[in-house]
Amino acid sequence: MVLVDEAVLKALVPGESGLRATRQAAIMAGMAAPVASTLAGHSIDTPLRVAHFLAQVAHESDGFCTTEEYSDGRAYEGRRDLGNVQPGDGPRYKGRGLIQLTGRMNYASVGEALGLDLVGDPLSVNDPVTYLLVACQFWTRLKINAHCDADDLYAVTRLVNGGLNGLESRLAYLTRAKTLIAPLAASAIPASNWPVLYRGTTGEAVAQLQQDLAAHGYPVARDGSFGPGTETALRHFQSLHGLAPDGIAGPVLWEALA
Repeated sequence: MVLVDEAVLKALVPGESGLRATRQAAIMAGMAAPVASTLAGHSIDTPLRVAHFLAQVAHESDGFCTTEEYSDGRAYEGRRDLGNVQPGDGPRYKGRGLIQLTGRMNYASVGEALGLDLVGDPLSVNDPVTYLLVACQFWTRLKINAHCDADDLYAVTRLVNGGLNGLESRLAYLTRAKTLIAPLAASAIPASNWPVLYRGTTGEAVAQLQQDLAAHGYPVARDGSFGPGTETALRHFQSLHGLAPDGIAGPVLWEALA
C-alpha cells in the first residue's frame, strides 16, 4: 500500500487563497485518513496506479477545491440519457465527487454497486469516504489500472474525461505525483547494503545505476540524476526480467543488474 497522506495531497496541488483555500484545505483534510486504504482496497496500489489516480482526481476537482461542479445542473434537466426523468433531476443529480458522478441513472447504478442510497441522498457524494469509493468504483469498472501500468496518460484521460480536455494540467499533476510517491514506495523496501534509488534522487549511486542500465543497452545519460528517462529505462528492465515495474532500484533490482 502506498501511504498517501495529507502532506502528499498538499504538495501535489498549488496553494489557494481566500474561500478557495478554505475549501481546498477541508477537502484534503477529509481525504487524508481514508485515501490510502480505499485506493489499496481497489487495487490502486502501485506507484504508477496511485500517481495516475491522484493526477486525474486533482485535475477533475480543480486542484481539490471542489467536489461539486460549479454550474447549477439545470443543463441536465430532462436528459433521459442520464436517467433524469423527474422534475428537478438535473440540479439534484448534477456532477459530484472527485470524478463527477452525473445523472439519476449513474447515481443509482453506482449506489447499487456500493450498497449506498445515492439516489435518495445525492449530497452524500460530497462526503470524503463516499466520493473516494465512487471514484474508485468508476476506476475499476473501466479497468483503468491496466493503462496506468502502461503509463499511458492518453488512454487514462480518455476513459476519465471522454476526450483529452485538460491534458497539459493532467500531465503536470502526473509528473508531480510520480516524484512525490517514489520515496513513499521506496520507504517500504527493507534496509540492506544496497542503496534504494528512485525518481528525484541524485549522486554517485544513481550514476552507477545509469551505467549498469546503459550496459544492458538502455541509452541513459550518466549524469547522476534520477529523472524520467532513468525511470522509464528501469521500468522496462524490471518488466523484462519479471520484476515489479515500480521504477525503484532496490536490492532485487541491483542483483538482477549484476
